[in-house]
Amino acid sequence: MSQKEPVEASARFEAGGTRAATGAGKALASLRTSPGFRLLWVSNLFFYGGAWTQTLVMGWLVFDTTGSEFLLAVFTAVRLAPMLLGPFAGVLCDRYDRVRLLMIACLWALGAVVVVALMASFGQVSYGALVAGGLAIGLAQSPSQPPRASLVLDLVGRENLSNANALNALAMNMTQVIGPAVGGAMISAFGAPTALWISTAWYVVSLAALWPLRGVGHTAPGRPEPVLKMLTSGFRTVLTSRLAAAVLLVTLAANVLLWPVYQAFMPVFAEVLGLDAAGLGWLLTCGGLGGLAGSLVIAMLGDFKFKGGLFVIGTAAWGALWSLFALSRTVPLSFALMACIGLMSASFGVLQTTLLLMTTEPEVRGRALGLQELAIGVMPFASLGLGAAAQAVGVGATAFLSGILLVAVLLTLAARVPQLLRYSGVNVPGQAGAGRTALRHRRT
Repeated sequence: MSQKEPVEASARFEAGGTRAATGAGKALASLRTSPGFRLLWVSNLFFYGGAWTQTLVMGWLVFDTTGSEFLLAVFTAVRLAPMLLGPFAGVLCDRYDRVRLLMIACLWALGAVVVVALMASFGQVSYGALVAGGLAIGLAQSPSQPPRASLVLDLVGRENLSNANALNALAMNMTQVIGPAVGGAMISAFGAPTALWISTAWYVVSLAALWPLRGVGHTAPGRPEPVLKMLTSGFRTVLTSRLAAAVLLVTLAANVLLWPVYQAFMPVFAEVLGLDAAGLGWLLTCGGLGGLAGSLVIAMLGDFKFKGGLFVIGTAAWGALWSLFALSRTVPLSFALMACIGLMSASFGVLQTTLLLMTTEPEVRGRALGLQELAIGVMPFASLGLGAAAQAVGVGATAFLSGILLVAVLLTLAARVPQLLRYSGVNVPGQAGAGRTALRHRRT
């Protein structure tokens, strides 16, 4: 087959997919038209499903072994600590083959879980080993975020980027619900050691899905710059872009002001509302279902205009809804508000990555995503600050003020960087389907 033929075939394939994508089918556009993205999506689904499953099983072993809430909190903090390595992960993403980095992350996580499962099977697992296992999973999960997100753009092009990121968010939401549920069911049915052994299959499937993507998303040839020079020059390039810096500022503000509220304070809100553990579970389920619905809506919009406007206005609405939720003392109203919170959170969760990829140059996208991972990584430290505030003025007042502050940040940003509010990120001719064409070239 000539080199021209795959390109023409790819164009016909994309055109046919676009014509067929109507109604609900449009939500699955990237999965339908990009074989490469289908493989990456499956890999992401199983990789994160495995990570959430094993985190629950190891956390259960930690508490079963120590009986200490504090030591369980330490385990969780160590598990999340690798998020702070985001900048260096971004350098690796811009420097090396992205698919190879993801395969190494899969193998690393698989090896770590096998070691912990062996120790647990022989009754020799210690608290230190469990903490080390949690750290190993964190080192596989968090630093692999930049190459995973960058690879999406390589595979689907700009015109399907919002759709693809929405589908990835959908997968993430599903794994956060399904993974722990599966882990808990396996602990009850087979015991924790067997649950760890079974869950290693998640990483095997993830690795198998990545295998056909070898060669896609590779970096440009040539002698790379030293790591520290890449780090500083990349950050300088990203942060001097008003649009990219504004998107990162929103990510930082959301992870300082609101995500810690969701992660830490929901049991307190449940108690205020008079809900038991089952009621708390249903409250969180409402938020999860709202997030799934929001991701599907954005996926159906496709390459829509005013992405920046939806990002800014939707995130501000998300903050306002949290403030209303903090004031609610009525159970039905609280459930409805939590569903709306989940719905509006999608405009932040999906579009922060989409806009960051669209507003940065290809050679620094990995480092931009590394900065995003660092902004997300401040959440555990922000939780301590909000916890101190809640101790002083109460959880309701803290959550209310946090939501109002986020709205104020968004309004100020809209006034200072109005181009973000108007940003559409329209498709650039010639970039669409680059990853699909590259994958087809490998197969021909």
